[in-house]
Amino acid sequence: MSRPTSEPAFVVTGTDTEIGKTVFAAGLAGALKAHYWKPVQAGLADGSDRERVAALSGLPAANILPETYRLTTPCSPHEAAARDGVTIDPVRLGPPPLRPLVIEGAGGALVPLTRDVLFADVFARWGLPAIIVARTGLGTINHSLLTIEALRNRGVAIFGVAFVGEQNEESESTIARLGDVRRLGRLPLLDPLTSETLSAAFAANFRVECFS
Repeated sequence: MSRPTSEPAFVVTGTDTEIGKTVFAAGLAGALKAHYWKPVQAGLADGSDRERVAALSGLPAANILPETYRLTTPCSPHEAAARDGVTIDPVRLGPPPLRPLVIEGAGGALVPLTRDVLFADVFARWGLPAIIVARTGLGTINHSLLTIEALRNRGVAIFGVAFVGEQNEESESTIARLGDVRRLGRLPLLDPLTSETLSAAFAANFRVECFS
């Protein structure tokens, strides 16, 4: 059964791959008691992001939605699909009506979904606000501002930027100022990373009510 559509739905995208986007998505979904959906998973040898979110979010199994496409090779979805002999149809990737909802993209905003369609193009069609996950290390200002510009050029509303990593006040404040975006908070690197440590860190570093 779908929840009232007044409850939030977000697209979580990133400035790059392997920056903590899945961990943030798990923390956000858990804090909102949301449904989680990753429409395309590329790379299954080390497990899927869906499985990781299921382990980290504390959500019941029914809230972790199945992927529309599960691809074997850990690379861009358009290439993974070609290697698997699969044709990705972007029309099939309509967001489910469940709310609250957290949708996680693959890699960065401009990752190709097909030979002719980027994830950012699909985000624009969905009309949902995007949360950009950015690392705090060297290069993040350039990567973040490029991502902001690419999304805005396609008409994607940017809800804000969530940082992951060690504190870097100058980079974080510069991105927020020059990108004219809301700075949502920063998730530190967690060791150990468990559902309990993630829940506590998310509550300590983000105002959950601002996502409502």
